[in-house]
Amino acid sequence: MDDPRAKLNDALKEAMKSKENERRDVIRMALSAVKQIEIDTQKEVDSAGVIDVLQKEAKKRRESIDEMAKAGREESAAQEKRELDILEEFLPTQLTSDEIAAIVNEIIVQVGATSAKDMNKVMGPLMQRVKGLADGKLVNQIAREILK
Repeated sequence: MDDPRAKLNDALKEAMKSKENERRDVIRMALSAVKQIEIDTQKEVDSAGVIDVLQKEAKKRRESIDEMAKAGREESAAQEKRELDILEEFLPTQLTSDEIAAIVNEIIVQVGATSAKDMNKVMGPLMQRVKGLADGKLVNQIAREILK
């Protein structure tokens, strides 16, 4: 796995050269979030750790978009969406709903789940398998639909 930090630094330099202030600010925020974790834990963050940080930041944006849209703050929601789009450039390609459903079905067969009562049996191995490749909320929703 390539180190996303190098991609972030290159993109930051490019954004600064081309005077893309919004892009520059989002990338700086992401890099500072990684740096803060390194300071807090007093350990260097590896590639997987950087991706975790980016995913947490993306999740914050998704939640903010939902909340702002509900509150009628469309301009703020649009700003968060632009930030999310920038962050997603540095994340691994996300699985589609069909790919997630195929994995859910595979896990259901492996653990022998038969109903919604078996959701806990399915979610543990499922989340291990799709970690970093799909939004947990979407995975949970698809698993619930299949296990009805």
